[in-house]
Amino acid sequence: MDKRKVWREQEQQLVERWKAASDRYRDAQTEISRGHPLEGDAVSAEDPVIRARTARAELEAMRKQIARLKAEFSNGKRY
Repeated sequence: MDKRKVWREQEQQLVERWKAASDRYRDAQTEISRGHPLEGDAVSAEDPVIRARTARAELEAMRKQIARLKAEFSNGKRY
């Protein structure tokens, strides 16, 4: 398989993951801003704060991956 085709597919997958994580983060932030009360001390997986933190962590991990791809591109290792 052509290297460029593989690189393009990797970049497209990264863009799709970024958009999905951004949407999850935005939706969780919207719920938080609406003021959904937490039910006592019980914290569920559906808690918007937890979902926002998880999405934010995923975005940070992708930022590092993007920086690595940019460095590879700048050094001539891609394309």
